Amino acid sequence: MSSSILFEDATIITFDTALKGFKIVSPGSLWVKDDRIAGIYDESTPVPADLPADTEKVSAKDKIISPGFVDTHRHGWQTAYRSIAGNTTLPEYFFRYGQFAAMGSFSEEDVYIGQLAGLYECLNAGVTTTLDHAHHTWGEATSKAGLDASIDSGVRVFWCYTFHTLPNDFSHERQLACADSLRSDARLATSPTEFGVSFDGWETSPAELVKTVVDFTVGNNVPVMTTHSLGGPWVIDNGPVVLDKHGMLQTPVPVVISHASFTSPEDVALLRKSNQYVSITPESEMHYGHDNEHSHEIMDQCALGVDTHFTFSTDMVTQARIWLQATRRALYRTKLANNTIGASNPFDVDQAFYLATVAGGLALRRDDLGVIRVGAKADLVVFDGDSPNMLGFVDPIAAILLHSNVGDVRHVLVDGKWRKKDGQLLRSVNGDGWKESIQPRFLASAREIQKKWAGRPLPKIEGKLFEVADYAHIDKLNVKRL
Repeated sequence: MSSSILFEDATIITFDTALKGFKIVSPGSLWVKDDRIAGIYDESTPVPADLPADTEKVSAKDKIISPGFVDTHRHGWQTAYRSIAGNTTLPEYFFRYGQFAAMGSFSEEDVYIGQLAGLYECLNAGVTTTLDHAHHTWGEATSKAGLDASIDSGVRVFWCYTFHTLPNDFSHERQLACADSLRSDARLATSPTEFGVSFDGWETSPAELVKTVVDFTVGNNVPVMTTHSLGGPWVIDNGPVVLDKHGMLQTPVPVVISHASFTSPEDVALLRKSNQYVSITPESEMHYGHDNEHSHEIMDQCALGVDTHFTFSTDMVTQARIWLQATRRALYRTKLANNTIGASNPFDVDQAFYLATVAGGLALRRDDLGVIRVGAKADLVVFDGDSPNMLGFVDPIAAILLHSNVGDVRHVLVDGKWRKKDGQLLRSVNGDGWKESIQPRFLASAREIQKKWAGRPLPKIEGKLFEVADYAHIDKLNVKRL
């Protein structure tokens, strides 16, 4: 069914492709036709008189229309862990909450409803696109459950099937067959969800196995490949040099490398040569301690992501805000270290906003995502500009990035379809309501999983990580006077 929506009297954050910068239209109107932005109008270019008769007209007075936010790294299935890992470390995550620790304890229903609830959290916060490193692929049933939930959510999910070595009978051959079956799911033709691939075994798997993953990805024109890379003392290095050795960087498939905490000059040169991107996950990299000390040096090949959303913020505005201020602090400190004072601000607000929107689309080689321009996908977020924390704004980008919260997100459209309207989440693609169905199903699943994890002893973090890097004592802070 065709649709037509006109937002009137708004402040609109458009993107000028020629200038590679944002342009504010205010007051302005924005026309959505089907899944695309069909027109942007201001006082000098009035709204055409011949719009379709059934056009839905929406007043956006005192509101800001923003491009939908693009999250380039997430593990959606883990939602049930929410709040039980507030003080976890990365080694503890590996052995207690990660893909191998959870295997056998999450049913098909647990994966489905956790993924769906997590994606509704995306919608609520104005995240319209997410790159999901789906490592719940322990068998055919749990694999399909994650894809089903992604399609049902209505979010633009690049759902990346994970190939990994498992301690069960789900062999690599069966994984390839499962991936091929899911890739061919007929529903993907009419859904904003797309099938991608994730793989972390670039250095640890036999070369012939790695080749099958590359051949599957490239041979099927998969829209994105993603991988984790840390490097340094963390050992796990799936960076550009390693991927290039296997011929992955120079293919037509975009590659998104999560974290890339320790990159060499050769890694950086390869990123720029191949136009591949790193996903910086600011809160994750601070929380877990794998760091991002030098990531600001390669931001022309970076976008932003969330990572383990059960542990901290899920919205991209918070990630961009944290990264903005952390980067400013890092660069100010370089001057203070020499007993000098920085005379200007080194990182502008609109550049952090760019990382959370435009750059996310570019990482996926989709210049029609994360932008408001005629012809781009109608993935839109409408912020309430007269809330107590937004009232009186002048610069809409600064207002969103520095002053907004999730409660200011009034409307969300994905692919031109309403997903949140007047502050309320709408029904899933298969008709499930948030409060009527999704919420109670998720709570039932989450409480059972949380009960299981409460009975599990914490892993002992001692000796060496992966028998390579030594663990070191770190002082515990205490804010209470003894």
